[in-house]
Amino acid sequence: MSGRSDKAYEGQSITVTFEADRCLPAAECVHGLPEVFDTARRPWIQPDGAAADRLAEVVRRCPSGALRYELADGGTEIPDRPTRITPSSTGQLIVRGELSVDTPHGVRAETRAVLCGCGQSRLQPYCDHAGPCGR
Repeated sequence: MSGRSDKAYEGQSITVTFEADRCLPAAECVHGLPEVFDTARRPWIQPDGAAADRLAEVVRRCPSGALRYELADGGTEIPDRPTRITPSSTGQLIVRGELSVDTPHGVRAETRAVLCGCGQSRLQPYCDHAGPCGR
């Protein structure tokens, strides 16, 4: 799909995909598994640095959905049910569940997203910290 800047990091039993434009530095990944996620190292994601189930659990903590995973057996993230929308104190909408998000590049199936609440993001409908809701 055009408009995405995904980078895949392939391991023996899991592939982690990172979409840099959507990353809002919550640091859940770095704090959760520093042996896998190390911004000072290249490549910064080393999927074989932890068991696939543990890595998948830490990826699911990423609120923005910038990190996703696929297991070697084809397994992917199961969306939360029911879908939950939590407004942040600055106006962002933090959404988890079975999502269908309309974007300028078409509809995207998502399980996690941080949506812009102020309308000033250059990555609509996702928040990119450009406006007051991202501060």
